[in-house]
Amino acid sequence: MANIRKIMCCCGSGLGSSLMVQMNIQKALKNLGIEGVEADHTSLSEINVKSADLFVVGRDIAPQLKDYPRVVVLNKIMSMVELTEKLEQAFAIEGDEIHIGQE
Repeated sequence: MANIRKIMCCCGSGLGSSLMVQMNIQKALKNLGIEGVEADHTSLSEINVKSADLFVVGRDIAPQLKDYPRVVVLNKIMSMVELTEKLEQAFAIEGDEIHIGQE
């Protein structure tokens, strides 16, 4: 299981979609029975590779994080099904590289 203790959601301004995704992540983690993981949100301009263990972003932000080692890209940022499936995949991966939803 991947060692993920902090998940960061990013969007252009850090106020709208990233906050909604953060709240959905908290619900998904609870539904998956995963504890001890912090979820936060911010703008794309305020992150760096060390800001979190895993980044969850929409497809529009994905190109800016292409060199980050642990990224989950959402096609539909409000889809709880997609988010839950991709988080479950991310936590199941062994190792330091997590690229889910990137092409």
